Amino acid sequence: MPTENSAANMVDHLFRNEAGKMVAILTRLLGFQNIEQAEDIVQDTLLKALETWKFGSMPANPQAWLYRVAKNKAIDIIRREKLKYKIDHDLAILLKSEYTLTPVVEEMFTASEIKDSQLRMMFACCHPSISPDAQITLMLKTLCGLSAKEISNAFLTGEETINKRLYRTKEKIRNEHITLDYPGSQEIQKRTGAVLKTLYLLFNEGYNSSHPERLIREDLCEEAIRLAILLTENPKSDLPETNALLALMCYQASRFNTRVDDKGMIILLKDQNRSLWNKFLIQKGNEYIRKSSEGEMIHEFHVEAAIASIHANATTYENTDWKLILTLYDRLLHITNNPMVALNRCLVLAEVKGCEAAIREMETLKTIQSNCYYKASLGELYFKAGKKPEAKKILSEALLLTNSNAEQELIKRKIALC
Repeated sequence: MPTENSAANMVDHLFRNEAGKMVAILTRLLGFQNIEQAEDIVQDTLLKALETWKFGSMPANPQAWLYRVAKNKAIDIIRREKLKYKIDHDLAILLKSEYTLTPVVEEMFTASEIKDSQLRMMFACCHPSISPDAQITLMLKTLCGLSAKEISNAFLTGEETINKRLYRTKEKIRNEHITLDYPGSQEIQKRTGAVLKTLYLLFNEGYNSSHPERLIREDLCEEAIRLAILLTENPKSDLPETNALLALMCYQASRFNTRVDDKGMIILLKDQNRSLWNKFLIQKGNEYIRKSSEGEMIHEFHVEAAIASIHANATTYENTDWKLILTLYDRLLHITNNPMVALNRCLVLAEVKGCEAAIREMETLKTIQSNCYYKASLGELYFKAGKKPEAKKILSEALLLTNSNAEQELIKRKIALC
């Protein structure tokens, strides 16, 4: 008999891996204007799973159990409230007939239709009537399963702001009757940029999680990679920048096994055991980056993937081509004008021109000086420059700016060395 903890762990796993798929399918059935109803069905299904499994036997195929319950709930709702919903999308006639309702719902939960529904959802979330920030927020919430707090961390804003943004966006979908229909080829390519930005943020939340107990959330990274691969399987969204992002994610994911030790402590890049890096993912990264070079435009993901490629393919930390990485960071900063890119460039500058030059550049970055990563990086540069009192002061300030246990322990170790 499963324990309450094992049931909760399974439901959490299914939420991360199946909730987004189920929301996409159910939204396809009920209509985009009823996305909240779709989310409610998924939430009710997961709660039912938790309540059922912790007191009874866990099914042999939990995913199939989840899908069956969700399908039954959807059929009941369509039967009971079909006039209220006034379903008017491409499946409307079939869903309003008792003869075809159940077979159509069953068909929507097949592998090919799940993929199709997710693609439709990605491009619908990025409708031009919806603002760029709202597009990304909606995708991260509905398709990727992130909480409002996790999304607020990605946007460096408050949780209340995210909740208000989601409410306004869903109102717009209802009022403007935005649908899940595929846009034309040119429109898909226009919307792909916002989709890729969302997957980038999703991967980053997994790679450097805001969760206090978990520095790395591989489930989020795997989901970002899976959705990106889904984009490459559609000729209209299989763009050079799509492959560049996939390359970047493969390179970064290749180091998962070496980023923390068996006690959960952070291992910095310089100290990682490169023999344990995932060679298959590095190879896939190399394949995707070659494919990304087929276009004429240089996207920021191309540059980031090129930087990650140099790190992933360097035999040692010392053999890394830091001068080339610095050149690439110059290009990336020119494209993005992003202060975090400027910060990372300073760390590379320290490898090329020394800590003093990097410190001077760091202290010009006014907009992120209250950021933990900024403080920790600046403190590290002062330490390497032999200025331990200054380093200790700045690292102590960094310690107060993070909730991550792993990051706190790393900073404490650095402070002790001062």
